[in-house]
Amino acid sequence: MTPEIIEQEIIVTPGIPQRTFADLNLSDEILQAVTEMGFVHPSPIQAEAIPPILAGRDVIGQAQTGTGKTAAFGIPAINMIDVAERHPQVLILCPTRELAVQVSEEIRKLSKFKRGIRIEAIYGGDSIDRQIKSLKTGVHIVIGTPGRVMDHMERRTLKLDNVRMMILDEADEMLDMGFRDDIESILEDMPEERQTILFSATMSKPIMTITQRFQKEPVLVKVVRNELTAQNIEQVFFEVKPKAKVEVMCRLIDMHNLNLLLVFCNQKKRVDEIVEDLQVRGYQAEGLHGDLRQAQRNNVMSKFRSGVTNILVATDVAARGIDVDNVDAVINYDIPLDEEYYVHRIGRTGRAGKSGKAFSLVGKDEKYRLREIQNYTKVRIEKGVIPSFEDIVGLRKARFIEQVKQSIESSTDLNLYDDLLTALHHSGFSTEQIVSALVKRGMGIEKNEFSDQNLGHDDDRRERKEGGSRFGDRGGRGESTGRFGDRSRGESGSRFGDRGGRSEGPGRFSERGTRGESRFGDRERTPRFGAREEGRKFERDDNRAPREQEANMTRLFVSVGRRDFIRPGDIVGAIAGEANIPGSSIGHIDIFDKHTYVDVPRDVANRVVDVMEGNTIKGKRVQIEVAR
Repeated sequence: MTPEIIEQEIIVTPGIPQRTFADLNLSDEILQAVTEMGFVHPSPIQAEAIPPILAGRDVIGQAQTGTGKTAAFGIPAINMIDVAERHPQVLILCPTRELAVQVSEEIRKLSKFKRGIRIEAIYGGDSIDRQIKSLKTGVHIVIGTPGRVMDHMERRTLKLDNVRMMILDEADEMLDMGFRDDIESILEDMPEERQTILFSATMSKPIMTITQRFQKEPVLVKVVRNELTAQNIEQVFFEVKPKAKVEVMCRLIDMHNLNLLLVFCNQKKRVDEIVEDLQVRGYQAEGLHGDLRQAQRNNVMSKFRSGVTNILVATDVAARGIDVDNVDAVINYDIPLDEEYYVHRIGRTGRAGKSGKAFSLVGKDEKYRLREIQNYTKVRIEKGVIPSFEDIVGLRKARFIEQVKQSIESSTDLNLYDDLLTALHHSGFSTEQIVSALVKRGMGIEKNEFSDQNLGHDDDRRERKEGGSRFGDRGGRGESTGRFGDRSRGESGSRFGDRGGRSEGPGRFSERGTRGESRFGDRERTPRFGAREEGRKFERDDNRAPREQEANMTRLFVSVGRRDFIRPGDIVGAIAGEANIPGSSIGHIDIFDKHTYVDVPRDVANRVVDVMEGNTIKGKRVQIEVAR
């Protein structure tokens, strides 16, 4: 019988914080840094996690992004550093390089007034020679990804003999990405007398296994479910035709006068398309996805943080660890494929007690995912009304009038431009024509193909009524018979007929089982790294041949299968994490009894083979090669 590992559980509920940072027995240097950053009251997770960590206890923090967990472990980590000892005393593991960079930046701010402290972030994509040089000079706090930390350990450029505090940040993400063996190897190589801190959004069985093996009587500090989606974030969804999403997004930006905005989508290709569309319309937008080199990512984030770029379009994997203050709103251009990603996304706005907005653009095939998100977060997301073209014109007119009034009232040299009106009159234009032309030039708004359209789903229903029977030929959707016939709808097949043995709805994965299974039961969950929106299929029939290979993809053979309890998410997570490619780029996955076929983009196939060869998935060492 497994012994109870949780000695004490503290349930943190939202409310007005009563403590101040001065009540937490922190050093003067940290209090000075916290005050300079503008913080007086710790967040709930900080108020309850910092004291036991300072007391030397092992702690499990169950908290989502945006709850202040970086400071919850960063403050006590800085507090215990002895700057006279020039070797690693704290090691922080993060799932992605973006999060490692963000955590290192936050800890540098918090340690600003502690003289002599040295911090280094180590991750793939950065010069390992530069990292080795920095580590040799003596570093107190090391923040890194598991793969790069293991690399330095093998090179003997990172020695953990004197580490006194080990922190796992977003442990569930690291396990989902296939880093379990690396994490356990790192923990086994550390001194037994150390403090182990673990932060995770969920308490899955693998997480509990880690705590049982490597923590001693930990305190569990848990943020309750109703803080998952903060009350100060306005959440609204809009039913939108897919082709009109950019137009609706631009109208929302104008309607709410959004100055700093995060846009999330599920595919890197879509990131580039959205950025191009926004730039053509005159918006300052940049994209962030897994194909960018580290220098490009740093440049994009620097421009966004400084306000040079005010719209950042990103995939979930690339955006992991983004922490920017004063984000006015988050727009879900695509509904995320995992409910927890919704929480992570909207947690980027409404921080530090400020208000924020979260808008979701929902296509018809995404409505069921929105329902799952509402069931998971226990929050009702209100349906919004898409602003009309006339609404935007009226709003811009009002703002233009206000700007003109301010210019008239505040300027003392308007007489410099008196001759312009006379010159334009002499050219044959009336005052009304001149004013209208200047207003149009100043407002920068013109009619487009969407100006006179209804952009919601109800317009589709009207078009069907005008175009013929609802259940007849719909022209282009692949449906050719009546409601109860064989409709061949791509993913779902006949509504009441044969779905090829599957009992799930569109976009679900055939390894899951039936729709009625509990979220926390045995059903398989959607891979975290963004299976394609049209729905990647996972088959189980070993009598079939692998499906036809997609264009521009290379098929790989992986030496594990269903007998090894491999799930699609395990394959996606391992490849995405190790090869540093977005999961959304991975194609079909066919899982057989003893092996698996997976399609990856042709240009990264060799890299995937190189980094995955001899690696492990679910604890089993795998062989991977290009399929014959």
